[in-house]
Amino acid sequence: MTIVIINTGCSNLNSIKYSIQRVGYQASITDSIHDIKIAHKIFLPGVGTAAAVINILKNKNLLSFIKNTTQPILGICLGMQLLGTYSDEGKKCILLNKIPYSIKKLPNNNCYIPHIGWNIVNITKNNFLFNNIDDNTRFYFLHSYYMKQNEYTIAISKHGISFCSAVAVENFFGVQFHPEKSGYSGEQLIKNFLEI
Repeated sequence: MTIVIINTGCSNLNSIKYSIQRVGYQASITDSIHDIKIAHKIFLPGVGTAAAVINILKNKNLLSFIKNTTQPILGICLGMQLLGTYSDEGKKCILLNKIPYSIKKLPNNNCYIPHIGWNIVNITKNNFLFNNIDDNTRFYFLHSYYMKQNEYTIAISKHGISFCSAVAVENFFGVQFHPEKSGYSGEQLIKNFLEI
């Protein structure tokens, strides 16, 4: 099986690669459209601003391909937010529009922003992404923006407000948390995605 991690220029690429290795698979980090097109599974990580990652994908001629791919793809953190319509971060940034909801800043409801650290993930729909993972398991988060709960939500979390912490639509999956930093449960989720 060919597995690729799209090189979006963020700092956690090798962490994802090593997590994939720990569950028994090999992955490459690449921005080659040829390599991505022939992959069986695709990881779309993101750290930083939505506009910066969208610009990187545009400049590498990957944006249109990602929008239209039929391969299973897992967005991580900002990579999940990219599945929305647009982000309120900075100037409104148009995203992949796979899920018809915008990305908004977490409100400061008696909590620190950004949301950093371990938090409970409440599974709201059965999905193989959470096979062999208990409901209300803790995963590691680091984000300031969020997608509201919607019909594509498969898990939610709470930090001041409830927000979407995992989504699934067609061949697109997304998690707001960092599975590569979430120990055994995070690696189980990565394994589940690879074994779709």
